[in-house]
Amino acid sequence: MLRMILAALVMGLNTLSFAQNTFKAQILDEESNEPLPGATLYFPQLELGESADQEGMVSVANIPNGTHNLQVQFLGYETQRLKITFPLESPVTKIFKLEHEHEELEVLLVQSNRSSRVIEDVPTRVEIIAGEELEEKGNMKPGDIRMLLNESTGIQTQQTSATSYNSSIRIQGLDGKYTQLLRDGLPLYSGFASGLSLMQIAPLDLAQVEVIKGSSSTLYGGGAIAGLVNLITKRPEEEPELSFLINGTSALGLDASAFYSTKGEKVGTTVFASYNKGTAYDPADIGLTAIPEFDRFTLNPKLFVDFSKRSNLIVGVNFIQEERLGGNMDFIEGRPVNDPYFEANNTDRISTELTFQTKWADQNSLTFKNSLNFFNREIEIPDYLFDGRQFSSFSELNWSSTGSKSSWITGLNLWTDQFDQRAGNLSNPLDYSLKTIGAFVQNIWNASPEWTLETGFRLDHLNTEGFFPLPKISAMYKPNAALTMRIGGGLGYKSPTVFTEETERIQFQNVVPIDFGSLSSERSAGANLDINYRLALGEELSLVANTLLFFTQIQNPLVLEQRANGFEFVQPDGKFETRGVEVNLKWNYRDFKLFTGYTFADVIRELNGEINPYPLVARHRLNNVLMYEKHENFWIGLEAYYFSPQVLNDGQEGQSYWIMGLMTEKVLGEHFSVFLNFENFLDTRQTRFDTIYTGDLSNPEFRDIYAPVDGFVINGGFKLKF
Repeated sequence: MLRMILAALVMGLNTLSFAQNTFKAQILDEESNEPLPGATLYFPQLELGESADQEGMVSVANIPNGTHNLQVQFLGYETQRLKITFPLESPVTKIFKLEHEHEELEVLLVQSNRSSRVIEDVPTRVEIIAGEELEEKGNMKPGDIRMLLNESTGIQTQQTSATSYNSSIRIQGLDGKYTQLLRDGLPLYSGFASGLSLMQIAPLDLAQVEVIKGSSSTLYGGGAIAGLVNLITKRPEEEPELSFLINGTSALGLDASAFYSTKGEKVGTTVFASYNKGTAYDPADIGLTAIPEFDRFTLNPKLFVDFSKRSNLIVGVNFIQEERLGGNMDFIEGRPVNDPYFEANNTDRISTELTFQTKWADQNSLTFKNSLNFFNREIEIPDYLFDGRQFSSFSELNWSSTGSKSSWITGLNLWTDQFDQRAGNLSNPLDYSLKTIGAFVQNIWNASPEWTLETGFRLDHLNTEGFFPLPKISAMYKPNAALTMRIGGGLGYKSPTVFTEETERIQFQNVVPIDFGSLSSERSAGANLDINYRLALGEELSLVANTLLFFTQIQNPLVLEQRANGFEFVQPDGKFETRGVEVNLKWNYRDFKLFTGYTFADVIRELNGEINPYPLVARHRLNNVLMYEKHENFWIGLEAYYFSPQVLNDGQEGQSYWIMGLMTEKVLGEHFSVFLNFENFLDTRQTRFDTIYTGDLSNPEFRDIYAPVDGFVINGGFKLKF
């Protein structure tokens, strides 16, 4: 009897053990066959799952007999769903190869480093604003790109005029003159034109915006000390496009934009046009404009010609004309005023673009680029008129070659910049003429499946000073698809210029011209370390975490000082330094997305042995966006931005503040959508907790603008796309 019981127990245990199965698999990237550590293998009905190890191996035990649903997934890849019947016919390790999500790849092709690589394969850290994110940000401010950039981690736009809204861009706390602003890789917005550039670019025709932080001098020359922003415009696709955007604001502003593109067998074209109007607006009721009165018209036609499968030509022209008037509200609205204060800016810009490319052997290409930029600007305040014309040009001839493991680009370019003052203190005009000839070479080498190295060298010759050697190196370590590390650094320089945030604030009045014989170029050295990690937490929750450590030092800085003969640039013994960290976290859960960004920027200026904080830099910043989105149906987002106290140029300290906004868009058909946004609904304004000027309205002495002055503004409109 005992023997029979024991035999039954053994048979039962054997049956139970055979009913529990173990499933083993390896999860790989479909294109590269690299393992995907962190990818998950999950049986939803059984609530059983495991994550893959460094080799992509995963094992799930205790699976009962029967047919079960299986999901194989990883962030940024298409999820595979299938049914598995247990017990298996043979206990082999199953291989799964996941494909990239193709919608992501369409917007992640980097152009600024001219390598035509996806963002995951570029050793230089590049941030891209594209696709739906670009549209969402564009809805908030359809008339310009100031807000689009200001809401990015590590970037701050600095308002340089209290009444005319002129602004410049700061990357990692450094003055706007250290950042290059490009359009399709061509420098169009520098020098005298930079003070209004952010306010004169409407975003409807942009395909993506690329930001490189840190020295980027190898391909783009002097001036890219803090980094560069490259505005990539749309190209004609196989399907024609006709888009309209109409937007109105509670501050009585109007934005109307249109974009058209078509592509034939050999010839394609795009045409962008916009009209932007602002009405004088004073939410603080202090008698001065927070938003000026302005009218701006933009027209940008382009022609794309494919001579053959290997040769193509792009030709474009950009026209911008604007009249902008800020200052005393009574004066602007036509009421009689004694000794009114006003600031008028009238600008005309004509820019051309030409790119010709020919390819051979499918791996080599020769490209010629050219742009011409004519910019006229007239600035008038009571009893003073400043007028000048800037002509700049950029020409480049480059050769590139792409191999299986290495790609090269080398070239020559010529950059000219000439300014002629037409009104103001003509006895001592700010005229200058600069000519820079440069030669460069850059290589990207896939040293191994894990390591990619980017090296570059540039040699510039500046007509006022001589030669500048500019080396750069970046390395990327990618041990698996979840983790990417980048480290890089390089040298840069910036030729002396009278066009800075400080001179913009005083409308260039009483500014002494640059003495190129005694003042030399500012020189920089910088480095950064970037760590990016992707993690899938269960079936529907994912996280992308990014940390950037940065450091830039500028030697021989130019400083504007007030002297008996006016405002003069001097070059004291010292340096500027910016160092800090950026942290970005992006959570995805079903239809929800949460983005949190933190910037710590420790920016100092050391002059003649005295160390002080760099003015107008928020030491701590928080960017938070919570988004709910039903794809191609509806989305709503809540934004919250924090700025810590900033040291001002008068030695005082501004107050900290929060800005919050609510944005929505609803698709109402195949071609039509409406949007409504509540910008800064807390009505955060510098005029609520601080002053923006001293003295009286007839002769105000303006203080630094470190917080919004326009306050709570509602905007809404509709978009049509055919």
